[in-house]
Amino acid sequence: MKGYYSNSLDVLNVCLKSIKNNTKIPYDLLVFDNGSCREVKEHLKNAQQNGDIQYLVLSDRNIGKAGAWNFIFGSAPGELIAYSDADIYHYPGWLSALIQVYETFNNIGMVTGIPMWSPEEFSTSTIDWAQDNPKVNIEYGAFLPWEDYWRHARSLGHTAQKARTHFEKCKEYVIEYQDLKCYAGAGHFQFLAPTDALRSVLPIPSQRPMGQVRLLDKSLNDRGYLRLSTDKWWVQHLGNSLLSIEMQNVQAEHEIPGISEITANQQPYQMNKVWIWNIKPVRRFLQWVHGATFEILYRS
Repeated sequence: MKGYYSNSLDVLNVCLKSIKNNTKIPYDLLVFDNGSCREVKEHLKNAQQNGDIQYLVLSDRNIGKAGAWNFIFGSAPGELIAYSDADIYHYPGWLSALIQVYETFNNIGMVTGIPMWSPEEFSTSTIDWAQDNPKVNIEYGAFLPWEDYWRHARSLGHTAQKARTHFEKCKEYVIEYQDLKCYAGAGHFQFLAPTDALRSVLPIPSQRPMGQVRLLDKSLNDRGYLRLSTDKWWVQHLGNSLLSIEMQNVQAEHEIPGISEITANQQPYQMNKVWIWNIKPVRRFLQWVHGATFEILYRS
């Protein structure tokens, strides 16, 4: 594994351990391996043999995120699916907190375990439900703290300047129902959803690896399902990097065996350090090369 994915196995291990250590209610873990290298596949096979994974699917090629969703949503057992990308850390009590939202609100389609901003256009059914329900308190404004916005934005690789520019334009719907407060909207990287709701939107077109994931948001919204995110941090996106600020924070909060040794000799991750690739013409060229090579490698 090279480049962005060079630390993927270590981050995957953190993800799996956080699920095992911080999930106290019964669950079955299904892992879909989307055409990864032999080393990762062997690691997952060992985890299954040790009883940490109940269902393991090994694809011989990358069928894209939507393609993996089609398989997972169509075959996973149980009434609820808690989906997670491979670079997510799960805090203690995460699953119970998301189930509480599911059991409190009506007609849930997706619940993500962080406070976050998301496009209003994919949550119109959520907003309409809240506005039409006299027992719901709904407010619109700039409620999301900068610290919460930046904590997630920097894990996606955004610079502070870009994040701040977008943040200053953002407004959110805050919905409170039966003493439980959430933000309108949800994310792709992690969510809890009822199995029936997810299966109602299948199949999701999967011609491109990442280009059509918004169709899940749109389809659930069009069918009248609610899309919400919690007002507290129950999960953390790590961004495939053991050097990220998020990873350092997770290490500080929770002792994770094996991770301290991996990162001990590495330099701290700095998002805002000025390098030659932060020069706009250089960045545009590198982004074009990245996009072109991604298309060649995965669309073929």
